[in-house]
Amino acid sequence: MPALLTMLVLIAYPLVFGVYISGFDTNLINKWKWVGLRYYTQALSDPEFFHKIGLTFKFAFMVVIGNMVVGTLLGILLNMNIRFRLFFRAVLILPWLFPEVVVALLWKWMYNPLYGLFNYILQGLHLIKDPIPWLDDPGFAMVGVVIACIWKGYPLVMILVLAGLQSISKDLYEAGEIDGGNKWQLFRNITLPGLMPVLLVTIILETVWWFKHFTIIWLLTAGGPVDATSVISIDIYKIAFTDFRFGRAAATAVLVFIICFVISYLYRRFLTDDK
Repeated sequence: MPALLTMLVLIAYPLVFGVYISGFDTNLINKWKWVGLRYYTQALSDPEFFHKIGLTFKFAFMVVIGNMVVGTLLGILLNMNIRFRLFFRAVLILPWLFPEVVVALLWKWMYNPLYGLFNYILQGLHLIKDPIPWLDDPGFAMVGVVIACIWKGYPLVMILVLAGLQSISKDLYEAGEIDGGNKWQLFRNITLPGLMPVLLVTIILETVWWFKHFTIIWLLTAGGPVDATSVISIDIYKIAFTDFRFGRAAATAVLVFIICFVISYLYRRFLTDDK
């Protein structure tokens, strides 16, 4: 019962209330004008909405792919019998433990065109002559944000993959070696199938999390420059707390929730072995 009440208060109530206010033109205090589905039709007929959704898919895709590649490789390496394995595990998990605000400010300092670490190193190696405005150039901004998010997000994948690897019985590998399997064949026929349930859950969690991500992007670029990193979460924030159109912001958030739900369903539909 305590767990159920906690879920109702922290998850169910905000979700239901968000759907409720999406049908009103409201200031959340004394103005409650019923508008029905107007804000949904406005969003779905607005080309800018679909542009922001496309940009969000691009951002989430790059971050999830980066997290899966980096996290999986590190998880496999840390599962091997290497020296200082516990030390590396403790160090590599640190980015996940840092608050997102700290991560954003750290990377913003490294990206700074005047005294940032990246420009200092590149100029010291004589690879560039003039400082690069990493977060102020539309061509670099998205890549810079994605790299920071990958650094923040890969430890979760690493931990889940490491846990999945340790749950695979060593007897399977011994049997495979007796049958003459090489390392690639053992990975393809034992490790990868054994990791598939973990990878499926990880991909779903990662995609939903980064599709609706806000904090790091907002603190690094605030959606700029020239809307180059203005993903849908930034757009919702601006609609609600800059334009004070809370109903329209809630309607957009509900559409994002539906998209995330569909993504999760499609992952489970096409990536599982159940028929």
